[in-house]
Amino acid sequence: MEKIAILTRDCAGINAALRAIVRTASASHIEVLGVLRGFDGLIDSNFIPMNRSSVSNIINLGGTILKTSRSTRFLTHSGQKQAIQNLYDHNIDGLIVIGGNGSLQGAHCIAVSSKVHVVGIPATIDNDINGVALSIGADTAINVALDAVDKIRDTATSLERIFIVEVMGRESGYIAMQVALAGGCEEVLLPEKKFTIKSMCLEIEQGNVKGKSSWIIIVAEGRAKAHDVARIITKKTGFETRVAVLGHIQRGGHPSAVDRILASKLGNYAVKVLCDGQTDLCVTVKNDKLVTIPLSMAIQPKKIDVSETYKLIKLLAK
Repeated sequence: MEKIAILTRDCAGINAALRAIVRTASASHIEVLGVLRGFDGLIDSNFIPMNRSSVSNIINLGGTILKTSRSTRFLTHSGQKQAIQNLYDHNIDGLIVIGGNGSLQGAHCIAVSSKVHVVGIPATIDNDINGVALSIGADTAINVALDAVDKIRDTATSLERIFIVEVMGRESGYIAMQVALAGGCEEVLLPEKKFTIKSMCLEIEQGNVKGKSSWIIIVAEGRAKAHDVARIITKKTGFETRVAVLGHIQRGGHPSAVDRILASKLGNYAVKVLCDGQTDLCVTVKNDKLVTIPLSMAIQPKKIDVSETYKLIKLLAK
């Protein structure tokens, strides 16, 4: 392994992974190129050299210094062919892709269609990579959302109101579920679980009779829209509601210690896996040990059993 390239998506902790990859590779005298702007950059042959100094003082930064973008061109055969040809033209032996399901699908495509060795590093705030217990970025996103919920609770309690807080999660309720549990919230609406607005409103009315005057309801964006939920609650109960949509603040911010440590370990391990001549793999942690799983497994839909955690949320909220 003489030359590797790195391609990223964006979330907190990715820069820490970049730092670990570049410095691990440099210690083994491996040349490193960064791919600017994701798969589009790979198609456009947009490479930059990286060395130890180029990743100085980035471990605490959110986002990615390599920038990124969603690539529709890579979904085409011609786009994939050009991306692979550019890897060949630059004599790149190995490629490390840091990102979520879409990025890892792209990594798998290159692995099976080329002679380049490819390793994926799971990084997504939704924590929805199959076979991966915790992806880079998820812990930071939860902490960012939780900080907002803690502040909202102060207002909700003081003004005796119902707050509907919408968090990210189109297909995964991971963030919503963890924030609801850690924030002591009264209800959480998840993509993985059916709910009826009627029963929720009845619960709010019954709680009000018993003297409960404030509620915080977490809504995953893939389950419902906070404004719609708030409007229905007000219409059915007559109680005043307020809405907070946290949006993209959950993707940014300084990475937590958990994400920095995880990213550093996975970045280091990804280089070692490439040096061992392995390919088409995703690195992760299992039972406190660094392991690999096939990319073909990692890109499959991840099934999350939310039932037990949801029961706990409801029990502790009473």
